[in-house]
Amino acid sequence: MRTLYFDCFSGISGDMVIGALIDAGGDPVQMEEELKKLNIDEEYNLSWGKVVKNGITSTKFDVILTSKSEQTPEHSHSHAQEHSHGHSHEHEHSHGHEHEHSHGHGHNHIHVPHSHHSSRTYKQIVEAINEANFNESVANMSLAIFKKIGEAEGHIHGLPLDKVHFHEVGAVDSIIDIIGAAILIDQLGIESVQSSAIPTGSGHVHIDHGIYPVPAPATLEILKGVPIASKDIRSELATPTGAAIAAVLAETFGSLPAMNVELIGYGAGTKTFENHPNVLRVIIGETQ
Repeated sequence: MRTLYFDCFSGISGDMVIGALIDAGGDPVQMEEELKKLNIDEEYNLSWGKVVKNGITSTKFDVILTSKSEQTPEHSHSHAQEHSHGHSHEHEHSHGHEHEHSHGHGHNHIHVPHSHHSSRTYKQIVEAINEANFNESVANMSLAIFKKIGEAEGHIHGLPLDKVHFHEVGAVDSIIDIIGAAILIDQLGIESVQSSAIPTGSGHVHIDHGIYPVPAPATLEILKGVPIASKDIRSELATPTGAAIAAVLAETFGSLPAMNVELIGYGAGTKTFENHPNVLRVIIGETQ
């Protein structure tokens, strides 16, 4: 069985998942074409390229929004500058400020911004996926991950799923991260997903309701029933999007299974830590 293992020794976020899957051999150009089925491609550009994290070559993936009004830094997202065919501001998942040198693939089309799409409801996202005509596997994975996050947000805010209206999941970059990850997993022929325990980090994070402890409430709710690993790093290592991808797709959590390893990929986060590489490792191979 073709198995994907998430080795989350430095946490997990949506952009790290996509970076790792591209690094392992996924086709980002095909992913980009598939994502156009959502009919929101005027709202973003995609960028990917090689960076070095504490000695490990990895792939950094970014969603670059085409309107400044869509970038909402109060929502536990911060801005970093990338060097990828010039300077661009990315909309990141709580991975801080850092400069990277990237010799990547930059898409710098000029589009008319749609600032009213800075947030979307859960219901709107479901409708967009259902209308996009993705294949069944991609649609089912994407819907399940969004449902996991929507239910967590609804539980925290005391709202039924259909009434959940949020920025973090509704933001374009999270939509791209989740559906893009599903496209790449389907493209790579993955039949089974396993994961390590998820380190969440420590410290505090700024979200739209104020300063919260790490893991943030939504992340912790999403990780119910999932083994959490202890890490002393004072940073948010697992984002809601990354946590939901692992929580929904992984059938088991534990050490690396016995497998015939075929592909290995490293997806870079934005922050650099002194003593270990801030990357997500994916290992793909045949298991019994």
